[in-house]
Amino acid sequence: MAQNPGQMFSTLSGVLEASQAGGTSYREVRSMRHRANPVQTFIRNFVRLIVFVPLWLLFALPDFRAVWIGAAGFEGSALIGRLFLGFTKTIVILWIANILARIFFVLPEWERMVLLRLGKSVGTRGPGLFIVPPFLYSVARIIDIRITTYEVKATKTLTKDNIPVDVIAAVELEVEDPERAAIDVRDYWKTTEWASMEALKSTIGGNDLRQLLSETENIGSMLKAEIDSAARDYGVNVRAVRITDVTAPPSLVEELAVIARAERSAQAKRIQAAAEKDVALALADASSTLVDQEGTMELRQIQALLEMSKEESSMIIIYPMDNLGGQIAAATAGSQTRLSQPGKKVPQSGEKV
Repeated sequence: MAQNPGQMFSTLSGVLEASQAGGTSYREVRSMRHRANPVQTFIRNFVRLIVFVPLWLLFALPDFRAVWIGAAGFEGSALIGRLFLGFTKTIVILWIANILARIFFVLPEWERMVLLRLGKSVGTRGPGLFIVPPFLYSVARIIDIRITTYEVKATKTLTKDNIPVDVIAAVELEVEDPERAAIDVRDYWKTTEWASMEALKSTIGGNDLRQLLSETENIGSMLKAEIDSAARDYGVNVRAVRITDVTAPPSLVEELAVIARAERSAQAKRIQAAAEKDVALALADASSTLVDQEGTMELRQIQALLEMSKEESSMIIIYPMDNLGGQIAAATAGSQTRLSQPGKKVPQSGEKV
């Protein structure tokens, strides 16, 4: 089935890009092609078109025209030779057009290209539109410098107190130095992932289950420092590590809950006992003060009576406890006697009875 010029250009471009990638793997070539934005594709196809059409009309078309017009006058070998020459010129022109088109790159803001000149790194390029000369320069890798998060899982890992747990941690990282990430390590993503897994397992083995459940922030900080120390060797910065889930055996979780309830109950009883002790000491101090100072006990009795009299629908019966108690009882009895005789005038202040 015949292909249109646009499809033919795209197919040849993909073949040439894969062949020029050199040591780059097929997966990386595919990812690089998928990351090419529409602007870069348009610019490259436009360059291919303006290079291919004039050269083909100038060099290859006369051969095809001669074969078409003078087909009857040519011998078989001469006709095949002229036709082969025309196809050879077409392929060479396509190759030249693709070479010139592939020197144009357009990268978004979050990508950087690591360049090699005769096999040696010459730094990074991007973002925006730029030109990479062919043959002398090659693309080592295109690095995404955006912040990325991935999960690390440790299953059935023993803690310090020999309890198997499943822990899931989220690691947040970004590429600070794209050149080192492309040159110093083959796959910085997988290397960081393995370093995170090793650090997570070693941290689980160095802590008890109770610490894993209650001190997740401190453990996350320890993990971040350990992973970051290894990742900085190849230009990767670990921004944060968060413990998202810690799964322990259900029976052990119930036992820990019982222990926690018992500890809280014991703590509440200790607090209550301390409060009662403080109250007892305060009462002892108050009692010694009332006994040592003359008249303070009578004042305290009067204050107690005042406090009891504030309550409604209450009856107070006073027994003579001492001379003051007898006076209060007598005064109360006298007041009740006068109130019980309605015909008798109660003397006012200053009057004689």
